[in-house]
Order: sequence, then C-alpha cells, then structure tokens
Amino acid sequence: MKQTFIVVTGLPGVGKSTLAEGLAQRLQIPIFSVDPIESGILRSGLVRSFETGFAAYLVAETLAAEHLKLGLSVIIDAVSPVDEAREMWRGLARRYRVHLKIIECVLDEATHRRRVEARVRRLPHFPELTWDDVEARRKEYLPWQDARLIVDTQQDEQANLARAIEYVEGE
Repeated sequence: MKQTFIVVTGLPGVGKSTLAEGLAQRLQIPIFSVDPIESGILRSGLVRSFETGFAAYLVAETLAAEHLKLGLSVIIDAVSPVDEAREMWRGLARRYRVHLKIIECVLDEATHRRRVEARVRRLPHFPELTWDDVEARRKEYLPWQDARLIVDTQQDEQANLARAIEYVEGE
C-alpha cells in the first residue's frame, strides 16, 4: 500500500474508534486517537477544557507528522467537527504529499443514542460521553465538503471494515 493519511471522523459515539482500530490492525498502521491523548493530558492534573481538547488535536497532528515524514501511513481518529480541525489534516497531507483518505462514520439517531447511553470506555480522567455531549457536538459539526467514504456503522462491522480497506487502498 502506498503511503496514506487516513482520517476517521464523525460525531462522538458513532463507531469511529472501532473502525479506526480495525483499520490499524488489518493494515498495520499507527493510529492516533484524540480522546485517549486528551485522557493522558488530563492525567497531568489539568482540568478538562477547550484547551486540553485543542492540545490533544495538536499532539495527534505532531505524532502524525513525525510518522508521515518517515514515509509511514497514519490513521487519525477524531471528531474533527470544524474547518480548523479539518484543515489541520488537509495541511499535513499537502505538506507530506500523501493521499488523504477521509472516512466519515454516521449512524441513525435512535441507534446512536442507545450506543452512547450503553457505552463505557473507562479512559482515565476523561468523562463518559452523554447524549447531551453528542447533541452539543452535533450543533458545531459542519457538513464535510471533501471527497470521503461515508460508513453507516449500523451495518455489519466486518463489511464496513472491508469497504474502508478497499477505499483506502484504491486510487
């Protein structure tokens, strides 16, 4: 597989991490997930805020850049709701002249809510996601304009993974 920069995006709780982790395992590509990074930042004693979330995006960007400059492929797992976050990923792809493959995970609202309400991630110092958190993010989540694969995570997990791999490996 040629060097590729993969961004798995979508609202919190739609299944981004599950798909990103499946891709990382199957393709043997490092994954940088914003929530665990922010969890690590919070372990330092900082109080969760916009700044800790922003710092987690910057750490993910820095780690991705370090790998891309070595010619390695990378996966980012992040909501990326606004243009500033998305431009961060586009900018890395331009800087390192790599293929940017965006995979947006979506889910119908009823299933999404059931999953969020049942989910327990146990990230240290990182609060569990609530439906109110999802609704707040939905208000800021802008429609993507970039070419991308849209994955309905209510569908079979292995079939979605196969579609994502086909998309990533295609021109």
